[in-house]
Amino acid sequence: MSQTLEKKPAPSRDAMPLSGPRMPGSAPYLVAAAALAVGVGLGMILGGGLIAMAILAGLTFIVGITVWAWALEGRRSGVDRLVMSVVWAAFAVALVPLASLVWTVLSNGIPALSAEFFTYSMRGVIGDEPGGIYHALIGTLLITLGATVISVPVGIMTAIYIVEYGRTARLAKAITFLVDVMTGIPSIVAGLFAYALFVLIFGPGVRLGFGGSVALSLLMIPVVVRATEEMLKLVPDELREASYALGVPKWRTIVKVVLPTSLSGILTGVTLAIARVIGETAPLLIIAGSTDSVNFNLFADRMQTLPVFIYYAYTQPGVPPDPSIERAWGAALVLIAIVMLLNLLARVVGKVFAPKTGR
Repeated sequence: MSQTLEKKPAPSRDAMPLSGPRMPGSAPYLVAAAALAVGVGLGMILGGGLIAMAILAGLTFIVGITVWAWALEGRRSGVDRLVMSVVWAAFAVALVPLASLVWTVLSNGIPALSAEFFTYSMRGVIGDEPGGIYHALIGTLLITLGATVISVPVGIMTAIYIVEYGRTARLAKAITFLVDVMTGIPSIVAGLFAYALFVLIFGPGVRLGFGGSVALSLLMIPVVVRATEEMLKLVPDELREASYALGVPKWRTIVKVVLPTSLSGILTGVTLAIARVIGETAPLLIIAGSTDSVNFNLFADRMQTLPVFIYYAYTQPGVPPDPSIERAWGAALVLIAIVMLLNLLARVVGKVFAPKTGR
């Protein structure tokens, strides 16, 4: 007995849909408008403030866009919309404190900015007399410069030893471990170390700008080492081997081949390390001290810096307090501007000194 199996005809290509229903391009805007209306309405009904309204609107948007995409385009598209909405929401939440900080500093700091603010010190200033941050600006630049002079050679040469000479050595692994530990030490510990060091040399009560440079260098060196180490590891071994094949000694290969190739990343790491320490307060409070006068000598007497100036101007404003607090906000704005310029400089340096890959 034979059985005949009937084959069903395969659907033609014309009968198979190539695309399913899709959400319109304006869907996120429509959902956002509806979510905003729901958030404002519920916030007013429940008596919540702007933050409550924003949270309700955000949750409504996430739920609405996810349900719409799931119902119209399927589960995969719904999950994709959900994850993308959560990522954007997290990004918006992260921007809130940043925007609030920038707005607060700008609104309070701009009124303090003037020509006198940058050219006057606080020597002899009483009450609401004109004063400025000239002495603190000079101290910040000199102490940071001293820290950079100490940190950059030590950090770069340490990274060169770790990558080029001690790849399998136990000493290199120990140095790497200690550098990682130094990355996480509190800044006040660096200040206490510098103070203890200079007390052994000059005696108790010592205060000088170079001590601040030493304290900041302890915070800069780990950043410079890690940045340089990663950049040196990115240099292809083929470049080193080609140089060795030509009979070039190892030290010259490092100086002429490895360092120029990684120079962009190294300079970027150094610039970011400077931006990292220029706003430190605790170490400078301990070892550099505070003064109302301009001091150009790193190796003698106290030296004022912007972070310490802000601290004393805000915590000990004097009578009347308003001019001192205004100067504190102005100094904070200047410090933030310096850090921002250093980060922009790091990006520019990275692009300018990047290895040319074109022919």
